[in-house]
Amino acid sequence: MIKAILTDIEGTTSSIQFVHQVLFPYAAKNLPEFVRQHRGDDAVEAALNEVANQAKLDIDNTEQLIQQLLEWIAEDKKVTALKALQGLIWDHGYRNGDYQAHIYPDALDALIEWHKQGIALYVYSSGSIHAQKLFFGFNEGGDLQYLFKDYFDTTTGPKREATSYRLIQKAINLAAENILFLSDIREEVDAAVEVGMHTAWVQRDTAAPVSDPQHQCVGSFADIQLPN
Repeated sequence: MIKAILTDIEGTTSSIQFVHQVLFPYAAKNLPEFVRQHRGDDAVEAALNEVANQAKLDIDNTEQLIQQLLEWIAEDKKVTALKALQGLIWDHGYRNGDYQAHIYPDALDALIEWHKQGIALYVYSSGSIHAQKLFFGFNEGGDLQYLFKDYFDTTTGPKREATSYRLIQKAINLAAENILFLSDIREEVDAAVEVGMHTAWVQRDTAAPVSDPQHQCVGSFADIQLPN
């Protein structure tokens, strides 16, 4: 019986285009001045220290750090420090009303229905937990934060590694067979299956979902069946 549902965001609950055509360009445009203005802030300094260590750069060379971050944005790198800084920048954009996060209507309907049924809902995304909360707090569907019990990001571990799902399962404190994981990425649902979770491989951009014996394969949340 499914007692918890863990969902990805980009390409699963929400459009990839919103992330790549709205959020990423906004962060790239605003990141240089944001970093310059907020050097000394604890959260910014922690992220920049991580950037300097990972890229082997001088922590005092602000412009070099900014250039590295912009390169990672262009390459869509899943770097935790970058995701943290993007979340801080997006915070301003959301609160300023520059945009609202997209959600597929079928995902919104299903999440609300599952919540009503008493199923615990969780998020696991490569975006920072702060960015995830903003995403669902400033959403086309309204403030949806009430739907979710907790959030996980890459500080737990890479999304394509089984160890990350084992850590999440322990944090949720349910048997793996009581958890359903939803994602549009084949390697992610493969990793979740390794630890015994049920999975739904969400394939929104295909005429018909590719079948796979390991996963429930669906074109939208409306097609998802909760395993008994």
